[in-house]
Amino acid sequence: MLLRNVYHELVPKKIETFVVSKILSFFSRRKLSKSFNTFIIDDSWDGLDRNKLIDASRFYLSSKIGPKNKVIRVGKFRGQKNVTAAMVEGEKIVDVFEGIEITWQFAKQENDDRAKNDRFFNKGHFEITFEDQYREKVFHDYLNHILDTSKALTQGEKVLKLYTRSRGCWNSIDFRHPSTFDALAMDYQLKKSIIDDLDRFLGRKEFYKRIGKAWKRGYLLYGPPGTGKSSLIAAMANYLKFDVYDLELANIISDADLRKAMLDIDRKSITVIEDIDCSAGVHKRSVSSDDSDDDCNLVKPFSLSGLLNCIDGLWSSCGEERIIVFTTNRKEVLDPALLRPGRMDMHIHMSYCSTQGFRVLVSNYLGIEEHHLFEEIDGLIQSTEVTPASLAEELLKSDDADVALGEVLNFLKKKKMEKEKNEEEKDKIEEEIKTLLSDSLYHFKFVTHLFGGVEYVAYPTVMDVNRIREILPRRFPFLLVDRVIEYTPAVSAVAIKNVTINDNFFLGHFPDYHVELVSVVKL
Repeated sequence: MLLRNVYHELVPKKIETFVVSKILSFFSRRKLSKSFNTFIIDDSWDGLDRNKLIDASRFYLSSKIGPKNKVIRVGKFRGQKNVTAAMVEGEKIVDVFEGIEITWQFAKQENDDRAKNDRFFNKGHFEITFEDQYREKVFHDYLNHILDTSKALTQGEKVLKLYTRSRGCWNSIDFRHPSTFDALAMDYQLKKSIIDDLDRFLGRKEFYKRIGKAWKRGYLLYGPPGTGKSSLIAAMANYLKFDVYDLELANIISDADLRKAMLDIDRKSITVIEDIDCSAGVHKRSVSSDDSDDDCNLVKPFSLSGLLNCIDGLWSSCGEERIIVFTTNRKEVLDPALLRPGRMDMHIHMSYCSTQGFRVLVSNYLGIEEHHLFEEIDGLIQSTEVTPASLAEELLKSDDADVALGEVLNFLKKKKMEKEKNEEEKDKIEEEIKTLLSDSLYHFKFVTHLFGGVEYVAYPTVMDVNRIREILPRRFPFLLVDRVIEYTPAVSAVAIKNVTINDNFFLGHFPDYHVELVSVVKL
């Protein structure tokens, strides 16, 4: 108190005011002399492509809006799980990154009537302002920080999409398949190996870059229908948070169309080509001009080489963090070029249901881990061939564990009886075929434009075609009447050609005969 009185007596008021004003002026000039930079984040880049940074900025800022922002936009839209907030024109957000103050503002699109009249109109750009000395830090570190943070935020918000292609464009719907790896009825070790492979793929971006390979992975799922191939794909998508693109090769009209379809697929996606064995049979790579059959004159929509080029050729490098999944019921009929590593990196056999897989089904459907019928059911599963889908259908018949497992037991007993009956019929058919083939059989060269000089099998004695059909019932159609030909001026004959998928069974018992076995039977 004494010092204050002495100070006022010694320093006149005018001098005190002058000194204070000079000090304030000095610091004000220093503040005003700071140089600031402004970055503008637009909706699109030169009007050609959407600027991904603006979407990332919206997600990022939604977590930065605080009490100081008195007016905000709120809403919940398709593809979002929670309510979100957004800036409006006139509001500011000050963000601090590694000690740097960065001011955000939202500016509406100019020359837009709606923007002039509605401050909540959200089409426009962001402006971020900061001191000039931090320009490089903001450009390289802060903007990448926004992208990384928004990516982490959107993972929890993201609703997966299922894309299908129509009229040259990909269209999407929400993909809400409930399948997970925990719910898959498959061998634990196989399941674990798939998860480990996916984790390894995700963490190897720099590795793929270092070895000079596109960051992608190919899987082949093969096995009988109903073994869970589609469920596995859904589980992979849910585990990775990847969108699914269902590519139907039947809708592809050319190699160029296939390339466009693949280029339009975004990163972080699973491209699915189902039943590739059926697709390969539809699209002929070449057709002989000498063939007079109209059924064989198929137009080539695209080539196998075009498909291979999109999988691991030059065009495969146009996109990263992608997974391609092929499915087939018959791996053995696929072109070997499709199966080599780099195209199909992992071959996953989706087999019939195992006892371990059945335990997973029971846990999922009935919520139990033990039951007195398990031992008998396990024995039947090991001695029959049943798919997880067929067992799941039986479990759905009742919520009561005793009733549902009783249905499964009866189903498996019927399957075992059918299997034993089929094996007896197969043995009988094999004996009939051996007798038929040993009856005065000889080979000859049949030179004609219809068959191109291929060696065939002929019977010199008279055989009844109806008898052959009786010996070979419909479920074992090794031989099928193909067409009537004349091999001498006076005698007609029926060419019976093996055109079914049962070549392997037939040749397994008769390895000396050509795969395209043709029997000529005199009428």
